[in-house]
Amino acid sequence: MPVSEYINRFITVLKESLKAETFVKISLGNYKGEEEALKQLLIRKVIIKRETKLAFTYRYKTRDVVKNYSLDEAIDVIVGYLESGFKIATLFSTERDLILEELNNGKIVLRESKASSKEAPSASHDKEKNRLIKAGSKPYLTELKITDIEGKVFKNAQDKFRQINHYIEILSSLIKELPAGTIKKVADMGSGKGYLTFALYDYLHSVLKLQTEVVGVEYRQDMVDLCNRVAEKSAFAQLNFVQGTIEDYDARDVNLLIALHACDTATDDAIFKGIKTNAELIVVAPCCHKQIRREIEQNKVKNDVSFLTKYGIFLERQAEMVTDGIRALILEYFGYKTKVFEFISDAHTPKNVLVVGVKKSPKSLVGSPMSEEQKVILEKIKASKEYFGIGYHHLERLLNL
Repeated sequence: MPVSEYINRFITVLKESLKAETFVKISLGNYKGEEEALKQLLIRKVIIKRETKLAFTYRYKTRDVVKNYSLDEAIDVIVGYLESGFKIATLFSTERDLILEELNNGKIVLRESKASSKEAPSASHDKEKNRLIKAGSKPYLTELKITDIEGKVFKNAQDKFRQINHYIEILSSLIKELPAGTIKKVADMGSGKGYLTFALYDYLHSVLKLQTEVVGVEYRQDMVDLCNRVAEKSAFAQLNFVQGTIEDYDARDVNLLIALHACDTATDDAIFKGIKTNAELIVVAPCCHKQIRREIEQNKVKNDVSFLTKYGIFLERQAEMVTDGIRALILEYFGYKTKVFEFISDAHTPKNVLVVGVKKSPKSLVGSPMSEEQKVILEKIKASKEYFGIGYHHLERLLNL
């Protein structure tokens, strides 16, 4: 049987399982393709804004990248990887497991086995019944106009409440990767009105039962005053908001550093603070990428993607990817395992990229002798800058790389 027929059979069973709602997941392994450091691809079903999609988790040597595709797009991507890249694919459904494998001698086999899973996992992103932050009689939710005095979520605040829970769900999974008791001090840079800062404090203290100090750093004094009043009414004794900038804040002893929607190089300032204090967990959602875009526009290097970047919107997207890609490399240079994935805030907010750094070793690499792995990373950064015509990256300059 030709290879294409084996793949067609695999895809046919996949489509049937999706239609019958027996689909559990797909695992692709033994990668022999051209994508550097790609190890594995895991695929699961998700429902986003009432649309069924497949979420792809690309597992690289030092980071995970998550992308969501429509069903048609997902099928095309899977076929491409089966034709060239992964040598083994396993489709898990509640009816059976189906394994497509290319053996060392080049022979293709397609075999079935008994179903590993008897129940399909929930595809809902909302997880209504399992929210980590529960509505109810909580002063901070009432003061911030999320709930009424009886603890019921206002209709016009439903999206914000989902956003808060989605954010806490992400942070919860990241915190669980760390040894118990690691998170003793949190700094939320650019905390604004404090929705997420309050929710994180509530989760750390009420759910995890930690005695964690949480600080919100905000430039606008009126927001600082408001949040401190709400914290006092909520009896959140270890939550405090201070006026200041990310650049000026003294981040010593911070274990978890957060900066959501810090504009342009302010994200670099936040990552710099986290690296310098040797924070165990750094979580940023970058906003605006003006510094690198200006560099690319100024130098106008001709390369293989110039046919795309002559259009402003593609240039903007390229600047975003290059900026955050170099940020991820710099985090890796300083001993962090990086993850990059989409963070969907709510129905009225566009998708954001979340860049996460999880410290692999308690030792700070700032000022340490350079390892061979670090030399390779620096070469990657140098090559990327030359290819895209970038004179400097702000985070690179802050760290004197």
